[in-house]
Amino acid sequence: MNIKEEMFNKAVDFLEERYGKKAGGVAVLRLEDGQYLISVWPECHNSSADLCAETGAICEAHKLNKKVTHSLCVCRQNDNEPYEILSPCGICQERLFYWGEDVKCAISTKDNHVEFKTLKQLQPYYWLDKK
Repeated sequence: MNIKEEMFNKAVDFLEERYGKKAGGVAVLRLEDGQYLISVWPECHNSSADLCAETGAICEAHKLNKKVTHSLCVCRQNDNEPYEILSPCGICQERLFYWGEDVKCAISTKDNHVEFKTLKQLQPYYWLDKK
């Protein structure tokens, strides 16, 4: 099984385990040592307190002092809907840039197929890149 399939399967399995058929979001990060970290959208009553699904796993990677190589977020926007792959938002891209422009992020596609792009491809003119 390749990294795309492995990450997608881990995300979907955890989404099903955690949320059943209800709406929810799961992120899977792959670390340079092959370990995977999984986190979820926090459930907040006030949407201004929400965090992206990737945030918990990003913090865990920092805690473990491990480099992130891949990020994938899968969600179900509403109960009983199919899964969607979500590209990382700008804030999560900024958080992932800590590990460099070669971090690979799953992106949203029309056919909902796992496709990775590097952060450099997502942000070719990153503000910190002064080359």
